[in-house]
Amino acid sequence: MGGTAGTEPLALYIHWPFCLAKCPYCDFNSHVRAPVPQARFGAALERELIHEAAQLGRRRLTSIFFGGGTPSLMAPETVANLIARATTLFDPAPDLEITLEANPTSVEAARLRDFAQAGVNRISLGIQALDDDALRFLGREHSAAQALAALECARTLFPRMTFDLIYARPGQSQSAWERELHTALALAADHLSLYQLTIEPGTKFEALYRTGAFTLPDEDTAAALYDSTDRITRAHGLDAYEVSNYARPGSESRHNLTYWRYGDYLGLGPGAHGRITQDGALYATRRHRAPEPWAERVEQHGTGETSRDVLSRAERAREMLLMGLRVREGINSARFAARTGLPLQDALDPTILAAAVEEGYLIQTPESLRATPEGRLRLEALLGALVL
Repeated sequence: MGGTAGTEPLALYIHWPFCLAKCPYCDFNSHVRAPVPQARFGAALERELIHEAAQLGRRRLTSIFFGGGTPSLMAPETVANLIARATTLFDPAPDLEITLEANPTSVEAARLRDFAQAGVNRISLGIQALDDDALRFLGREHSAAQALAALECARTLFPRMTFDLIYARPGQSQSAWERELHTALALAADHLSLYQLTIEPGTKFEALYRTGAFTLPDEDTAAALYDSTDRITRAHGLDAYEVSNYARPGSESRHNLTYWRYGDYLGLGPGAHGRITQDGALYATRRHRAPEPWAERVEQHGTGETSRDVLSRAERAREMLLMGLRVREGINSARFAARTGLPLQDALDPTILAAAVEEGYLIQTPESLRATPEGRLRLEALLGALVL
């Protein structure tokens, strides 16, 4: 995994914090502004990128990911400028993956061609459902027909495409979800992200759920939905390479794999996090969460960073375990020791580890530790007990 001059390769995350509306299930750092201050935030992102690249030097760049918020509300020329700047300041890998998240409203779908011309080679569409009632419940701004039209359009423009769906929705039967998933897979290119609906703290859905406005499927139903999701995606040639992500072999999200493999990533924009290796230490970085104060900091100091903390060996080990056991490949023992400074065994509760292996939730070899499908289903509880 070595990059230029023996350093870690780098993934670049760029956060565009603005949305047309705030979805009731979303706890991401997203804000509604009318009009969206395009010029100011485009200039601030570029300035922060230049500032950070000067600190990091010429790292090998393996991916760029425009996330949000709603990055498809960005001016395409802003996207083009940031890609051009990043690929000049860093050494782009020959197979550089450049992803942009987009919503399938007619306004944003009309921009897809411009994003492809700007250099985006992988589009991530926030479809969330192919049912109009479900889309209204989820607070989405598009219809099922618009979603299907955007998918058809994206397939002609981008060599790689992924989209999100949310399932285990209130009242959703297994047969209804399976029909929706078959429709989605008929349109899918190489990758799908399929998330069970969860109630996140501080969201509109949390308040509604607390009052009993709606209920979610029970644990057994949710597990059955997960199992049928895995079975149907596999039948279409997509493997569950991570808890909620399914891809044809070779079409996994390289950017997200950097997170799960605990690689270096630079996060730019309001509220963005990063993990950066410098001078033998691994730093956790964070930027100001509110858009306007972040922009002011960048305009004054070149960066919106608010903290840069050295991670201890124990913190690195914990983070790498939490991320690495999400993916089917698991954690490479040699990579773990090199990245954290601790042998894998020293980061795990030996009693819990032995029990988890015995129960068929984990598989351990001298080379790696990985969760089985049954283990990934219980990952949160498992990790809480397993990780020291």
